[in-house]
Amino acid sequence: MNPVTAFTIIMLIWAISDFVSKKTKSLISSLLVASIIFLVGFKTNIFPEDLLSSSSLLALGQTVVGFIIVHIGTMISLDELKKQWRTVVIGVAAVLGIAAFLFLIGSFFLDENFVIAAIGAISGGTISVIIVQESALASGLLLVAVFPVLIAAFQGLIGFPLTSLILRKEANRIKGEYRAGNIQTEKAEVHHDEAKTMMPKALQTTAGTLFVVGVVVMLSIYIDTITNGVLNTFVVALLFGIALRAFGVIKPNILSGIDAYGLMMLAILIIIFGPLATSSVDDLVALIGPLCIAFAIGVSGSVVFSAVMGKILGYSVSMSIAIGLTTLYGFPGTMILSQEAARSVGENEQEIAAIEGQILPKMIIAGFSAVTITSVVLTSILAELIH
Repeated sequence: MNPVTAFTIIMLIWAISDFVSKKTKSLISSLLVASIIFLVGFKTNIFPEDLLSSSSLLALGQTVVGFIIVHIGTMISLDELKKQWRTVVIGVAAVLGIAAFLFLIGSFFLDENFVIAAIGAISGGTISVIIVQESALASGLLLVAVFPVLIAAFQGLIGFPLTSLILRKEANRIKGEYRAGNIQTEKAEVHHDEAKTMMPKALQTTAGTLFVVGVVVMLSIYIDTITNGVLNTFVVALLFGIALRAFGVIKPNILSGIDAYGLMMLAILIIIFGPLATSSVDDLVALIGPLCIAFAIGVSGSVVFSAVMGKILGYSVSMSIAIGLTTLYGFPGTMILSQEAARSVGENEQEIAAIEGQILPKMIIAGFSAVTITSVVLTSILAELIH
């Protein structure tokens, strides 16, 4: 297919997907809409099999995955993680619960490769899916590569309504505590550090920023190589991003605001749709059963582990479970659901502020600690077991 035509078609698909997502307040994710459009297009031959590769976005996405991971690392504030250490522990427990339940129970129903793919997808986001896909495709396992795409597409449909119900229960509990005088009104804040950086002005341009991040990714690849993959490129890149932000070498959210960021994000999302082009309809239908099993077992593991850990650390059961469920959607869903719960239960501005002040910081940190950090590290380790 002509590269310009392919690129334009993909941009149209994303425009439609984003429109539907915004209209449904993210209940229907853009990932789900795009997955359906690509599936229908490929299986009806409306889209040629080489649509993604012809657009050049596939090659771009594979190139810049490391750049995006460094960027994600710079979004994480160590100070905030320290303040919310109990939330971090519960988030980590939720991811471990997903892994434990899927290994211990899921293995009776699913092949080990599908178990690993499910752990990565249910506990994480796009990066975890890409990590699984790379290992699966390297081993010639097309269906294993498709499986996490389907999980990622349906996560929001399960996570959003379930978390909404649980957060409203927690909001009602907090309202009662507030009225009893046990909680003071405090405005919830999502902290954004000032853009402090040691980089000279010459390297704060689009090209300069991409050069600096590129050097970090190259160093991450080198460390992966000399350790024979023991220290995975993606994990090293994430840790570099966190550390370089913490020491003020590079600014928080390093890629935000540069001209190329939006296109880079679209490009890495295109990667996960690659296996859909060559999978058959029968294969996809065969994945419906494993998909339902993986969700039922994985989400159960998250709920049980987060509830138990939350009880130990003094959190309410509803707040703990909500923290665990952030693995199904991450940011900005964590912020949207927290604000909606506060507004739906609070009867005045003071109550809304009190509820939001208790819920929002925990949900934001939970998303980063579980989805952004723990899932990427765990998936990088488990993906090596795919064969």
